Amino acid sequence: MSKGFKYTVKRISFDENYEPSNNTRLTTNFANLARGEKRQENLSKAIKMIDNNFNTLATWDNPNNNRYSVELEIIHVDIDVEGNGEHFPTIEILKTYIVDHKTDQRIEGIVGNNFSSYVRDYDFSVLLLNHNKDKAQFSIPDNYGELHGNMFKDFVSSEAYQQNFNKLPVICLSVSDNKTYYRTANKHPVLGTEYQPNEPSLTEQYFKKMGMEVRYFMPPNSVAPYAFYFYGDLLNDYTNLELISTLSTMETFQKIYRPEIYNANAFAGEIYKPSLQHDDFSLTQVNYDREERSRLAVEQGKWAEEHFIKPYGDILKKWSANYA
Repeated sequence: MSKGFKYTVKRISFDENYEPSNNTRLTTNFANLARGEKRQENLSKAIKMIDNNFNTLATWDNPNNNRYSVELEIIHVDIDVEGNGEHFPTIEILKTYIVDHKTDQRIEGIVGNNFSSYVRDYDFSVLLLNHNKDKAQFSIPDNYGELHGNMFKDFVSSEAYQQNFNKLPVICLSVSDNKTYYRTANKHPVLGTEYQPNEPSLTEQYFKKMGMEVRYFMPPNSVAPYAFYFYGDLLNDYTNLELISTLSTMETFQKIYRPEIYNANAFAGEIYKPSLQHDDFSLTQVNYDREERSRLAVEQGKWAEEHFIKPYGDILKKWSANYA
């Protein structure tokens, strides 16, 4: 069970009419798409891409490639540190649902998928940058990521999580562009070919503080592997349709956000070194502002510092130190 903090879960539909709330991180993939003059066009195209990706992977009993569609909910989680009704937005993740148009069923998918966190912005864009400022050699601060990791584990073990979700989360992210990945002989019918990195990335170490393991797979018809962060047994705890709902959703976002890697015109080989400097790739027809994303990450990190880390610093430090 949770060890003291109170969490509130809110659900927001992600569809053509979605508009980010004031508490949503604007660097989040789904929020970035939903802004500007072409917001509805962006959303419509992204949702269509997700449906097409899903049907391309779920080929059995699907001769016309249109049996399924995917519905998405944004799961917004607030934390009440002192139990006095003052809330801070901790994370936003996505929940997938699979609509089977042949049987008229709406099937629960996976919770997680995308991962959005103000405290992670603080850790990466404020704490880590300040720690390494004017230093010749990169290093990580003591206890780096422990508060964020303990908060996430606390949420997953909380009554709020248990009441809302039947399975543990799976987060699907991009591979690191400063690591090398090696193809293995292991293959999964949905996730595809497994890869292994030459060494753990900073993101991998960060998610380990959240209690999550990672495996890297390149799905069929994809051109690069994805990082799957999970608890338990990734390959046996989830159905094929659940896994496909995550793949179709996150492959769409990554093709839009990182086309140099995930919409490249060449497949990853036995030895794969991702690069954002490749110029042999195709752009999607969805507008995405990557420069704004980088700039806002720092602003959001500073906002988290001002409204969460500093006001609750002593409480959070003591709580995290005693968390077990």
